[in-house]
This record gives sequence, structure tokens and C-alpha cells, in this order.
Amino acid sequence: MPVAGELIVALVIAIGLVGTVIPMLPGPSLVGLAIVVWAAFAGGWAWAVAGVAVALIVAAAVLKYLVAGSSMKKSGISNRTIMIGGLVGIVGFFVIPVIGLPIGFLAGAFGAEWAPARSVTAGRRGAIAAARAAVVAIGIELTASLFAAGTWLTGAIAL
Repeated sequence: MPVAGELIVALVIAIGLVGTVIPMLPGPSLVGLAIVVWAAFAGGWAWAVAGVAVALIVAAAVLKYLVAGSSMKKSGISNRTIMIGGLVGIVGFFVIPVIGLPIGFLAGAFGAEWAPARSVTAGRRGAIAAARAAVVAIGIELTASLFAAGTWLTGAIAL
């Protein structure tokens, strides 16, 4: 692959890494897709590099739901709270671009825990548990995306 093509792939990977931390783009998916496109052009052993990178990203996607869900369950937060937080987060994403997703998620978790008990303490507990779970999920995705990017960089230099 020409150097210009590899620079474009590196730029897309960098955008994907930013999108992992700032929920405006599907970061890990963008990283994986860029590496697969690179492998399609490079061919040969590049497919092994892409396979490792995609496996890391898929494993992180599964792990983040298991760990974040476990974290919320341990805090006594129900699946209903997670679902309401997620739905309000999606609405928030469209109402307030970029930052609306986390704000909506936290507001939804707060509201879902506050409503049954009419207790600000319960709502705060739900919002804090949701924030912790979100930070853990982002950390898992970012770690996997960074390892995938490192795998690509090693493969690009070696090939």
C-alpha cells in the first residue's frame, strides 16, 4: 500500500480513537474497519494483523457489557435503569449533539432510580453507578482500540 494510503488509514484510526472517548463516532468499529480496509489493499499477512485487531475489538465489545452490567448490578441498579438511561441518552445525543449522550444517560439513570422511591439519594446512586459503568466501558473499548492500533502499526512497519 502506498504511504499516502497508510497515512489515511492512520488518520481514520486516530479519529476512531477519539470517537471511543467522545461518543460522537463508533470509535472501535472505525478502528477495526480502517484496519480491514488496509488489509484488503495490503493483502497477504496483513489479513492476520486485521484478524487480531478485529478479535481484540469484538472481545472488548463483549467484555464491556459484561463488566459494566456486573458493576451496575453490584451497585443494586436494575436492567430497567440501564435501559431507560440508554434510551434517554440516545434522545440526548440528538437534542444536544456530542455531549447529549452521556448527559442523557446520566439523567435517565437518575430519573429511573428517583421515580419509584421519590428519593434524590436513590437517583444520585443510580447516576453515579451509571457513570462508573460508562467510564469502565469506555476504558475497555479504548484499551482494545489502542491495542488494535498498535497491532496495525506493527504490521504496517513489518510489511
